[in-house]
Amino acid sequence: MAEDRDAPVKRNAFARLLDRLRGRGPDGLRRPYVRRHDGFVSLQFVRAQTQSRMVAGDPERLLIDYTRTMFAALLWQPAPHLLGMVGLGGGSQVKFAHTHLPATRIEVVENNPHVVALRQAFGVPDDDARLAVVIDDGARFVAARPGAFDVLLVDGYDEHGIPAVLSTQAFYDNCRDALTADGVMACNLYVRDPEAHVAKLRQAFGETHVLVVDEPKMSNRVAFAWRGTLPALDADALVARVPDAVRTRLTDVLPRLAVRLVRHRTLT
Repeated sequence: MAEDRDAPVKRNAFARLLDRLRGRGPDGLRRPYVRRHDGFVSLQFVRAQTQSRMVAGDPERLLIDYTRTMFAALLWQPAPHLLGMVGLGGGSQVKFAHTHLPATRIEVVENNPHVVALRQAFGVPDDDARLAVVIDDGARFVAARPGAFDVLLVDGYDEHGIPAVLSTQAFYDNCRDALTADGVMACNLYVRDPEAHVAKLRQAFGETHVLVVDEPKMSNRVAFAWRGTLPALDADALVARVPDAVRTRLTDVLPRLAVRLVRHRTLT
């Protein structure tokens, strides 16, 4: 049989065509798009799934419940010097922190440059002395910053869910090592088997240094994991430490989580 010398070229051309049809760029990464509807601006990879959403007239508002819950990490660290984020999305948490934590520096890693390219559409501020958005692999970013973060928010997803590189024991160990001595991380667990992630967090931080909460109106969980000891304060005192600009915007979250944190401290 005669060899088709053009076969590799044809296969590559076919693969590029499939990528274009599936909304992928030459780099193989999915290209998101902006959808404007009913007063909202959404970041989507596919029509049926929303990655991020904001209110068009209130871009700093944390609209989705779990993004609000993750900021309960401030109960542990109410005045972080450096806050890290894995996953940019539509930038809801970045905008909230940049607006309401003016003394905090923020470092964000996003592995998809097509997501970063849409930051202006979602009102994400330009990089400045307080904000840096880095295009990199999230696991590599965290591993390269030992002892850096007072607070680390992990919400890295692609169209399939949490990427494999953000699901390993090594990743969670590196998250622990990327925290300061009293640092805390919060991660969104929207997966079929959240317990597998929780088990890795407990192995990295210790059984008593992990708190998992369900989202009452959603099908995901938020896990908090921390280094150091819990503050010996009651729930009201924990909430009172959080900056007023944040506290007044998270009145549905902080008291509930403070009670859970005190209960967790008592039980452990």
